[in-house]
Amino acid sequence: MCSERHPARGLRRRRGFTLVEMLLAIVVIGVGLAGVLAAFTTLGGKSADPVIRQQMLAIAGELLEEITLKPYAVAANGAASGCARDTYNDVRDYHGYATSGSICAVDGTAIAALAGYSVSVSVATGTLAGVPGLRITVNVSRGTESISLTGWRTDYAS
Repeated sequence: MCSERHPARGLRRRRGFTLVEMLLAIVVIGVGLAGVLAAFTTLGGKSADPVIRQQMLAIAGELLEEITLKPYAVAANGAASGCARDTYNDVRDYHGYATSGSICAVDGTAIAALAGYSVSVSVATGTLAGVPGLRITVNVSRGTESISLTGWRTDYAS
């Protein structure tokens, strides 16, 4: 009898993965990637187009600046026609101003490049750090996206 063992028989080296381990790894990685892609799809679908968001911000900022540059004191004016704002001569005239589906220039001319945008303005009395003033809120929307800017106008001339 030979007590000598063959070195290759007793020591088996395991190299690589078994088929079961590979399948399990593929399933785990696949489920993880599916979850990550679902999260990105949800986030991407609900985020606003950056160009539209920037355009809404520009429209709201321009209109808010136009309003805050008007006098605080009430002044008589003629009635505006359509979406024209050329007869508005004080901040309170803008209260209730609204357009739907298009943005107009001051003279009431519709700006074709801004079709699909809507704007509404509200002006309310209030106090800002104890100083009486007018709170101006400009809302701009397009589809399901909207943005709102708020500014204050006080009677600093008095």
